[in-house]
Amino acid sequence: MTTLIVKEHGIRKKPFDRDRLESFIQRVTTIESQEYREKIFRSIETRAEIKAENITDILIQSALENVDELNTQWSFDAARIYLQDLYKKAAENRLYDKSKKYGDFYELITKLTNKGIYTPALLKKYSKQEINELAELIEPERDLFFDYTGLHTLATRYLAVDHEKNTFELPQERWLIIAMHLMQDESADMRLNLVAESYWALSNLYMTVATPTLANAGLAHGQLSSCFIDTVDDSLIGIYNSNTDVARLSKDGGGIGVYMGKVRARGSSIKGFKGASSGVVPWIKQLNNTAVSVDQLGRRKGAIAVYLDVWHADILSFLDLKLNNGDERQRAHDIFTGVCLPDLFMEQVESRGDWHLFDPHEVKQEMGYSLEDFYDEEKGSGSFREKYEACVHNEKLTRTTVPAIQIMIRIMKSQLETGTPFMFYRDQVNRMNPNKHAGLVYSSNLCTEIMQNMSPTVHHEEVVDGDTIITYKKAGDFVVCNLSSINLGKAVDPADENYDILERLIPIQVRMLDNVIDLNTIDVKQAAITNRKYRAIGLGTFGWHHLLALKGIAWESKEAVLLADSLYEKISQLTIKASMQLAKEKGAYPLFEESDWETGKYFEIRDYLSGNESNEWKKIMADIKAHGIRNGYLMAVAPNSSTSVIAGSTASIDPVFKPFYHEEKKNYKLPVVAPDLNHNTYNVYRKSAYIVDQRWSIQQNAARQRHIDQAISFNFYVPNHIKAQVMLDLHLQAWDSGLKTTYYVRSTASDIEDCVWCES
Repeated sequence: MTTLIVKEHGIRKKPFDRDRLESFIQRVTTIESQEYREKIFRSIETRAEIKAENITDILIQSALENVDELNTQWSFDAARIYLQDLYKKAAENRLYDKSKKYGDFYELITKLTNKGIYTPALLKKYSKQEINELAELIEPERDLFFDYTGLHTLATRYLAVDHEKNTFELPQERWLIIAMHLMQDESADMRLNLVAESYWALSNLYMTVATPTLANAGLAHGQLSSCFIDTVDDSLIGIYNSNTDVARLSKDGGGIGVYMGKVRARGSSIKGFKGASSGVVPWIKQLNNTAVSVDQLGRRKGAIAVYLDVWHADILSFLDLKLNNGDERQRAHDIFTGVCLPDLFMEQVESRGDWHLFDPHEVKQEMGYSLEDFYDEEKGSGSFREKYEACVHNEKLTRTTVPAIQIMIRIMKSQLETGTPFMFYRDQVNRMNPNKHAGLVYSSNLCTEIMQNMSPTVHHEEVVDGDTIITYKKAGDFVVCNLSSINLGKAVDPADENYDILERLIPIQVRMLDNVIDLNTIDVKQAAITNRKYRAIGLGTFGWHHLLALKGIAWESKEAVLLADSLYEKISQLTIKASMQLAKEKGAYPLFEESDWETGKYFEIRDYLSGNESNEWKKIMADIKAHGIRNGYLMAVAPNSSTSVIAGSTASIDPVFKPFYHEEKKNYKLPVVAPDLNHNTYNVYRKSAYIVDQRWSIQQNAARQRHIDQAISFNFYVPNHIKAQVMLDLHLQAWDSGLKTTYYVRSTASDIEDCVWCES
């Protein structure tokens, strides 16, 4: 029986040619296995007809079946086969010679602009000659850096296609389009060089941009930032306005953090009528509905994290929101929860003392201040505990008194069942806030790494002018996260302590992030105002476990902690210097004066002015005093689980789940292999994330946290049978070590839905 290959929608059929397929395998891959070839031939020749695209699937799946701890190259060979399919489809759709890997770049931009896919700005800002010159930068060989999972993720989620989902853009073109988009407004004499530097950084996989930037840069629609954080005003119109703003950002692909701590509690008064308020839970359920209803063009539902203070009178019902039992009218399963914890609460947990819950509205009415507006300026003393104690001793205030340990038990019970709530240590956050002169940080974002000043947007009045109604609002600080991450597994030479790549990489990376601020289109105006007010960026890292494996450093070791300290100090220095250089060129952020950057307090409280690096830090401090700094916030370590897969490294600062395992997909198993897995790296990778001693993870993150002005998406990995006291000790150690947040508690018993918005 002769098998017929069906091509071009069934119009053409031709006999299967063994020699031709053999030649293809030899030309495209490094595969030498005759057993692999014979299996492919058997799969094809047992059929009367087979579609040409199905042969590609058979080649890829058969290659992936051979991936294991000793044979990781098969994943790269599967990627090479997949690449040929992408090249072929792009050539067919763009009408260029199929023997070429890449077609005419200017023609690609013109076609996708005419189709309404690319923004017209690319053709307006760059001449044809400039685009043709930039096209010479493309290095097709860098496509071979991808393994199959990374390439498939990039191709199916991020490469630009037409409205019928036909392949047009190829991997190196995506990197170049991002570079061109982010550098479009740079001065003409520098712009092409800056595009080249950006392409170098992206195409070598030394760094990644945030998911929205990766997906939307260069396109005619979509915004570039990852996450947003709103503070809800305690008024009916404030609550509904916030929900509307959340919906508008969610539809454009933003993950949302919402601070509800100012909203009055259940049973509070409304216009003097006691017992009228239904508390925060009904409003959170509305946000839950918004998360489900306002999705991103049907690709995924929205993602919203809601934060509440641990002293808020509704905290106990808040902690039950995501549980799988109880009254469904009091549940909100599709939002994520976070608890804002002062030092005083953690001290009461340690000492088994009492904790008092208050209604924020009643506190404001009776005491003349809002508890959430204060924090302890020093560990063990400060204005929050003074104000809190005054509330405790005021007998006119309604309160519920609960043993602090009981609240902590409720927190841990929810974490083991649902992975949340996240932990936000508000005193430490605000003590280390470089812009404390301009505001307060009440909570974090969806992934717990963003720490920026927040305040509610307040509705003032509506004015009728003929048949036009004009609404006046006072814009609050509506936080925007602009993220990008260094790939430590590639950008740091494990045998070289000079960090040459980082010194070249970080200046262009900071510039790219800074340009996101000016290029971004954000529907919610107060977010756009805040974005320019602080010019906040979040430069982070991924590939930490990858780097440890390449250096042969065990996770559970003092050496790993020391490396975290020294490496992140270096990254911090380079990031601050890059932002300072940008300030010399373009000006400092508007609120620079009186900030910790300007006064030098930023460097003092981190103990940078003594020790081995003190001279370098003193010079940086003096330069900032003289020239300013471009960005009010600089560093944040995001989860990066998606983009780290594309870049072929490990996620964020997390340990790998296992050196090798299979991830179940709809119709097949996908092998997942730790990067650069071999006999040298296996010992560093061999301990599962759930077996690694979490106390060492805390020590590592405490070391790096000192050098990060914002925070870290730091997960706990625990067995489902963990003892309550052990879990409590981890939380106490994290807080006492100066960590600002902890993210998910990932238990072997819980199925946690990952956040994708900060996967930079």
